[in-house]
Amino acid sequence: MSGLKGKKVGIAAVRRSEAIEKLITNMGGEPFVFPLQGEQLLDEKASRRHVEDYLRQSFSRVILTTGIGARTLSDAAIRENLDGLFLQKLEKESLAIRGSKTMDWLKTNELFPDVISEDGTMENLLSQIPVVDQTETRKIFLQTYNEDEEFLIRKLEKKGYSVYRANPYRFLPPDPVVVEDLALHIANAQLDAVVFTSKTQVKNLFYQTKRRHEVVEAFNHHVQAAAVGKVTAQSLHDHGISSVVQPERPKMGAMIVELDQYFQSQLSHH
Repeated sequence: MSGLKGKKVGIAAVRRSEAIEKLITNMGGEPFVFPLQGEQLLDEKASRRHVEDYLRQSFSRVILTTGIGARTLSDAAIRENLDGLFLQKLEKESLAIRGSKTMDWLKTNELFPDVISEDGTMENLLSQIPVVDQTETRKIFLQTYNEDEEFLIRKLEKKGYSVYRANPYRFLPPDPVVVEDLALHIANAQLDAVVFTSKTQVKNLFYQTKRRHEVVEAFNHHVQAAAVGKVTAQSLHDHGISSVVQPERPKMGAMIVELDQYFQSQLSHH
């Protein structure tokens, strides 16, 4: 018997939300989508400038943080007929990367990183980047994404690097009506669970709702939070949510299976 049978599950994701909806429905649950991510904007002009700057300047390391970011830069290089030069230069660099999608992009282009975040977090990646002697300036090409940019840059600067920030895309804020609607559904325990696939979604919920306190209370007593991976789960914990279901490997399907098993184990305890 499926643990999700008859359960109402909120989905905070936009991208791939159909796949998650289908999984929940197949397991007998009822999905409700509240897109908290906001629309993604690829910045072609900025990407072109980043590629040209990258080819012109010299860097002691390149940090790629998302698959979309790496691909957007590479697409800009292709449009400018600079892809050969771009990939040749990346091949010679020390590459530090985070995330499975970034790794997929590297494999496709036969590039090999020398530093990989072991658990998908930026903290783990940064911990592997050595401190440099202040007498020599070392420059890092950092492909950022909306999250914690300032914090990352400060950390790298503390280690003695100057940081070139490449921001090939950003997210627009989500519709405030949708945010408030989800907050209300959680506060009133009209959902049994809510699944989050990025920390941006968590941040958008907590920064944009007036019901922060009620939402945390509901999550800690009536509504189960689920996260696709460690980074998203940590963001939920940081906002005071004690119980978060998350899979061993950060995959959406695995998250839904884990949530199903969580509800099954609840049934067997009763």
